[in-house]
Amino acid sequence: KSFKLYKFNFYMPSEIKIVGTSHISKESVREVRESILNFNPDIIALELDRIRFIALTSKKKDKNLKQEIKHFGFRGLILNFIGSWVERRLGEKVKTQPGSEMKEAIRLAIKNKKEIALIDQDIRVTLRKLTKEVRFKEKIRILFDILAYPFIKRKMIRNFSYSLDEVPDQETIERLIKLVKKRYPGVYKVLIYERNKILAKNLYKLMNTKKNVRILAIMGAGHKKEVERLISEWN
Repeated sequence: KSFKLYKFNFYMPSEIKIVGTSHISKESVREVRESILNFNPDIIALELDRIRFIALTSKKKDKNLKQEIKHFGFRGLILNFIGSWVERRLGEKVKTQPGSEMKEAIRLAIKNKKEIALIDQDIRVTLRKLTKEVRFKEKIRILFDILAYPFIKRKMIRNFSYSLDEVPDQETIERLIKLVKKRYPGVYKVLIYERNKILAKNLYKLMNTKKNVRILAIMGAGHKKEVERLISEWN
């Protein structure tokens, strides 16, 4: 009996729970808080890399332009600025800072002495891929859509009827992903398709490296379903 018990414990797989969030949603902050409390994970895995983790946790907010250009490259810096600007504008509408759910996860991990795992690709690699994959016509289309948004937002709201303060349901997520794939194929490939594989691979590796632990993974809701599918397929 003792031998069987020892064998069972040694090979017991890690348990994983994935929480899909919206990076500007107050609902996501609450869900992260409740998931950590109820699931009681040993490891909290975040859709962050080291650079974004430091940016979220650093008290120093002054930005060094030369250092950022060195990190991201000029074109990468422009793409990063556009993405950050859009998130900030949306965050202002719901009075939530972008990445609040990640900050809450980090705060609770430190408070409760949980291990933190960063499972995303280095943002510098992501931005380099974007500058390569996003063609000129697609960049013009992105710029046009940003400028046109104030005039078409009512139509967008009708087509995708969910509150910015909530995490969209799976049907809405899939419709949004299809729209991105069709209208911005380069963005879709780099930010969604390839990163789904990276997130899943890093989580799968974590599950097989750490035995008999509970892992809570926090990532954008658009990644959740495919990451779960890939991990299930590999298992």
